[in-house]
Amino acid sequence: MLSVRYLACLAGAALLLALPASAQEEAVCSPVVAKVPLERHLRQLSLDLLGRPPTYEEYQAAQAKGSIGVEDIRAMMTKDEFNARIRNYHRALLRSNLSGSLNNNQNSRVTGNGIATAYGVVGNPATTLRGANGATCNSDIAQDQCLTAEQPDAHAAPLTERPRTKCHDDEGVPLAVSYDYDTNYYACTPLAPTTPDGTAKCSDLLSTSHPKHEYLYFCDQRGSGSSAGAFICEPDPAKTTTRALTVKEMDGAKIKAFKHPNPDSKPALTELKRCTLDLELRNGLKGNYGVQRGCVLREGFVNKAAPYWATDKTPESVKVCAIDAQERTHNPWNMASCETSRFSTDRSCGCGVGMRRCETPAITAQDIRDVHSLRVAAFNDEPLRIAESVVQRDEPYFNILTTRRSFVNGTLSEYFRSQQGVGVFNVTTPTAQGAVPVVAYNDTEAWAEYTRDEGHAGVLTTPSFLYRFPTHRARVNHFYEAFLCKTFAPPPGASSPAPEDACNRENNLAVRCGCNYCHATMEPTGAHWGRYAERSAQFLAPDQFPRYDPKCRDCALNNDTNCGGECSQYIMQAYDGDGASSLGMLKTYLYRTADEEQNIEAGPALLVQKMLQSGDLERCTVRRIWTEFLGRPMTAEEQRLYLVPFAQDFARNGHRLKALIERVVTSDAYRRID
Repeated sequence: MLSVRYLACLAGAALLLALPASAQEEAVCSPVVAKVPLERHLRQLSLDLLGRPPTYEEYQAAQAKGSIGVEDIRAMMTKDEFNARIRNYHRALLRSNLSGSLNNNQNSRVTGNGIATAYGVVGNPATTLRGANGATCNSDIAQDQCLTAEQPDAHAAPLTERPRTKCHDDEGVPLAVSYDYDTNYYACTPLAPTTPDGTAKCSDLLSTSHPKHEYLYFCDQRGSGSSAGAFICEPDPAKTTTRALTVKEMDGAKIKAFKHPNPDSKPALTELKRCTLDLELRNGLKGNYGVQRGCVLREGFVNKAAPYWATDKTPESVKVCAIDAQERTHNPWNMASCETSRFSTDRSCGCGVGMRRCETPAITAQDIRDVHSLRVAAFNDEPLRIAESVVQRDEPYFNILTTRRSFVNGTLSEYFRSQQGVGVFNVTTPTAQGAVPVVAYNDTEAWAEYTRDEGHAGVLTTPSFLYRFPTHRARVNHFYEAFLCKTFAPPPGASSPAPEDACNRENNLAVRCGCNYCHATMEPTGAHWGRYAERSAQFLAPDQFPRYDPKCRDCALNNDTNCGGECSQYIMQAYDGDGASSLGMLKTYLYRTADEEQNIEAGPALLVQKMLQSGDLERCTVRRIWTEFLGRPMTAEEQRLYLVPFAQDFARNGHRLKALIERVVTSDAYRRID
């Protein structure tokens, strides 16, 4: 007796003979399958399309109708839950998470709440600015009142080599208003009280009869109010370098330095001098300030308008450390830029207008959220919003790879319009600052649409993608994996020549033996991202970064590979003949042919156009949507039955993803009982 499946195939063959030739090419013999019941089908669709089980009312409506039609599926794909489902799909596809690719050393992060304690950068930069990691400013002394405010270190006068008449240097850079001894070098013990009230102050040591009078300069008056205390600080006996400083250099009856008894032995530390309010000049250069070893020099605070992260619970005026309150774009002494990561260690730079160069952690009492986390979340979400907009508007799906449309929420709007993120992110504003939509900073859920400049290509030029895949090779590799369903690997049976073969020493990986199996494709394809710097989201505009820069070449020929920091994107060292003839050339042009150079200027959009001609984009998208909604890859049999017809339908329907999803979830395979 003929099986049901065999009879179905015979019937299909008879029908095939009656069809026109074009239809015969697409006809397939699909097996007869048992299908899931209505309720299970509805649950399956609701979970897959909306990410939730059906409601009671939805069950009732389906039962009353007796079936689930195409119009029901299309209605589901108009819901906000479906849009969220599309975002989540693309989050996984694009691996949209740039946090692991950022070099965030928190050097631009401030502490304090702006009320009781001033906002100030206290991480690694504080070592350069104030003398110790974690050191903040003096939140009790206003910078402009440094000459009249109560001085906690007055007992150790004179506090400066020359009498001070102002609180800033000649260019307005804040000077120190108080000091503390650094406990990385000193062991500080509380001063024993000698007065009837049981309190101890460093001023008590002014009396020559005090048993600790000789430590007057090394008495550290810390804190204020009820938390004030006096401490005697001596070189830490628990550390080898400071324990050896046993010689006391005296200023009359007072110690002014602890010294090593044998400096000719070249110990790691030869002396620790008393602290004063004087800053040192590194290399004798004005404006290049440093802090004496063993001392923490604190500037005062200033009152400023609330920063960009303020909420309605933040006062209109807040305390900010005087160094961090500055708004310069350049060091006034040496004209070094404050618009790079070096700003945090330059005493003259500060956080900029509105504190734009700095970040703050969450401050619960003011409902302030962690700035860095908000930025990472917004950058991660941007490509998902692009993808959602394309699918929601039923546009050709591959517009997600070519459109210049993008979106900003409050976080990104403020970031781009104020040129924020210096030192953590290196992201070129995608359009003119004035063209970025204005969205209130704290409105993180509202997304406004805008158009990016030419050269942008959908999700492929978003900061999330560029940081997540930080090199040109990584970007190519993920494009191939995500959108072509291909990986780079040597062909079966591939072999490499003997180790002594000169081919192994070829610097151009596209021709190096063994490497060329993958890199012959990867290198010229990666050139499509050639105008986007590696390990950042910086766009290398041709007017700022020409193909060839003679200044960089001249620096390279003079062995100045730094060249003032202006040539990091250029070839500055030669490793072979091609490199020697390419000094001063933008790195991405090295080894590229004239045809391949077109990839650099055209950008990733050209790559997408090329791939659309191969059909690989359509077939890969069918595979991925199938896997997403059936929870497993296509079997070999399913590939034979469905892959080509679905890909052809996808193309005929204008590459509309909703149409492809509809085709998948209405297939027999989707509703089959396994």
